[in-house]
Parts: sequence; C-alpha cells; structure tokens
Amino acid sequence: MKLESSLKIFIVEDERLGLERLIKLLHEIDETIEILGHVETVKSAVWWLQNHPAPDLLLLDIELADGQCFEIFRQIDVQVPVIFTTSYDEYALSAFKVNSVDYLLKPIRKEELEQSLAKLKRLRTTYGEPQTQVNVEKLIASIHQFQAPQEYRKRFLVKQGQKLQAIEVEEIAWFHTDSKISFLRTWDNQRFVVDYTLEELGTMLDPQWFFRANRSYIVHARAIKMINPYFNGKLQLKLQPAAELNDVIISKEKASEFKRWLGK
Repeated sequence: MKLESSLKIFIVEDERLGLERLIKLLHEIDETIEILGHVETVKSAVWWLQNHPAPDLLLLDIELADGQCFEIFRQIDVQVPVIFTTSYDEYALSAFKVNSVDYLLKPIRKEELEQSLAKLKRLRTTYGEPQTQVNVEKLIASIHQFQAPQEYRKRFLVKQGQKLQAIEVEEIAWFHTDSKISFLRTWDNQRFVVDYTLEELGTMLDPQWFFRANRSYIVHARAIKMINPYFNGKLQLKLQPAAELNDVIISKEKASEFKRWLGK
C-alpha cells in the first residue's frame, strides 16, 4: 500500500526490539514512508514536538520509560493524528477508538498496521488533513473501566535434554537474554531456554511480580536482594540467584518507575 504522498512519521517507543520491528513493518508496507525520528520518553517527545515541524502521524507507545504517553497531551497541544500502540485488551479499545486514528495491540501485526495507515489515508482523502483531538482523561478512564481482566502465563514448557518439562511461573526468579536467546532461571538456580523474546515475555508476566529491568533482564520482585546507587542516577541490582554478570543495571530514566513498582 502506498500513500499518495510520502508519509512523515515520528515514533515514541521505549523498547528497542519493538521500535526496530515497527520501522521494518512500516517500510514493508510502504518504502516511501519517512521516519523523522524516535524517542523513548515523555520528556524527549515533548521537546521534539515543540522544536520540530509537525509530522503527518505519531506512533505512540502508551507505557514509556518515564510514564504514560498521555502526559504528552497534558503538557502540549498535539494537533497530529495518532496511532497508539498498547498491551491493553483489544475489546477495551473499542470503547474509545473514535479518539484517534487507531489503537494497535502488541505485538503489532503487519496487516493491522497496514489497515491503520489505510484508515489514515481515507481520512486525509475525505476530510483533508485530520486534526485529531485526544481526550486524555476520557481515554485513561475508559482503559481502566473497560479493560478485561488480564490472563497471565502460569507456566512455561521447556526442554531438558530430549524431554519436555513444565516450569511454573512461581518457580522463576528472572529471565535473561543473551545472543538473542532467552533463558529463565529458577529459584534453585536451574537455567532453561524459553522460546520467547523478552518483549513477548513482558506481555505474558504479571507486572505485580515481574519488572523489565533493562534490555537483557526481567526480574521477579523477590529475586532482588540488594539495590545500590550507580553512576549518573542509575541503580545496580544484586539478584538471588545471582545474575550472569553478577548485577543488573537500571537506567536513570527507568529508576523512578522501578522504585514505584518495587514499593507497591
């Protein structure tokens, strides 16, 4: 699908793999699409939008390193069509689809993204450049009101030699990725390969207990034995069982979110 003119898109996404996949899908759909740039936080998104010409479309992840993307709309007047990307249940989204071009459920599929861009094209053709207004408070209220109960993963099937074994989630201390292979570590320090990326695992695990510490680790709250201040506002975690590199570093941007999560 090609739009009549090159579409200029700005992306706000804090997951590297998610960003790379999104850009790849966009160029597969239409190689003329121009990616103006991308940022990972609310703060940097606000700065970019205030200091650059408006794009044709914003692709916004809802959960960012320093909060939810709705804060962007509270700080500045965004007069740009928006496609939200989210892990919220798809049935909840139907209650407020009228507020934007579309909402895409992660992991994003090519055909759904293509349909959203086609919808934008129809809007531009029929009504001219759409000036999308997002009622942020209504959007947040709708999410919490209509969100269906999330079903989280209860166990993972792993290989042990030539056999298969079910590992209950309650047995898992943390997940780790190395050379594009994901592993889980149990409380009794056994390691197993899992057939999911950390990005996929993040949608399967109960966020009450598991936290995506960085690009390489998802940790269980009870696995965190010590938290030390690190350079430039970062945090250093000591895990039990010990991590592969003996510690896990949380970025300055994610430190506040981590503290709120662990302090619940």
